Amino acid sequence: MAKAVATINLKGGVGKSTMTAALAEFMAGNFGKRVLLIDLDPQTNLTAMMIGSDQWQVLNDSGRTLKALFEQALDSQAAPFDIEDSIQRNVSPLASLGGIDLLASSLDMIEISEEVAAWQYEDLTSQEPLLVLKNEVDKVRDQYDYILIDCPPNMGIVTRNGLMLADAYVIPTIPDVLSTYGIPQIQKRVRMFSERTGHKIKALGLIITKYRKGTNLHRDTIQRLQNAVLDYDALPADQQAQRERPPNVIPFWIPDAIAIAGAADYFDVGSLSKRYGGGDTVGALHDLTNHLMTNVEIYT
Repeated sequence: MAKAVATINLKGGVGKSTMTAALAEFMAGNFGKRVLLIDLDPQTNLTAMMIGSDQWQVLNDSGRTLKALFEQALDSQAAPFDIEDSIQRNVSPLASLGGIDLLASSLDMIEISEEVAAWQYEDLTSQEPLLVLKNEVDKVRDQYDYILIDCPPNMGIVTRNGLMLADAYVIPTIPDVLSTYGIPQIQKRVRMFSERTGHKIKALGLIITKYRKGTNLHRDTIQRLQNAVLDYDALPADQQAQRERPPNVIPFWIPDAIAIAGAADYFDVGSLSKRYGGGDTVGALHDLTNHLMTNVEIYT
């Protein structure tokens, strides 16, 4: 059965969607894995990266985005959501790359999320509003090796649907003060969610994005994040129990490269290496993907 990993950050602009796409493409292209991408973010960046805006419009107009799934859950009279019909097969602008499927997002997910949240408040003890996504995706889960879930930049009901499906989560972040500021809040809220629902979710660590090796701020921030883990591990057990363990910094940092920014465009450049700029950048993405897959298998 597929292992599911959510990508989360409460701050936008950290490369969350681009990193989710890159992980999927390297899983499929370099490791031969079958991957399902789930775009829960109403900004639809991941969807546009993988199928282009024209095909997204076709899906949106025909009710084959995740908006339709949540509409069906809210209204028994709504058109039925067919997950097999809604999944887009072998997505990616790279025609040579197969093995990646997509459940697309919609700009209208913002409105739908408010309605689902209102549904949950009708019975705070019910987990039904949290299981809309999982119950549907479980129908196709055995078709994949990995499921990557691109969550909105909040901890609302749609993100919590993603967490109910996920076995683990990662936090992509730029190594600066503003991008890392909310990390303890993410950890705390995921832990509280896990305790409340009984669904275990493993924190796999921080993915460093847009790293500039010549920038003191970036080097110092990474050092601070690494030191926080070391300081925690050195505490007595009783003191550790009183606080959250800081997340590990995954030891493959993705540089701030023009090619990675350009990968957001839906355009076939021929190969993974060209899509992500070749050289050290491609090597870091390959190693990051391998590290993530290994740790998902070990810890979940």
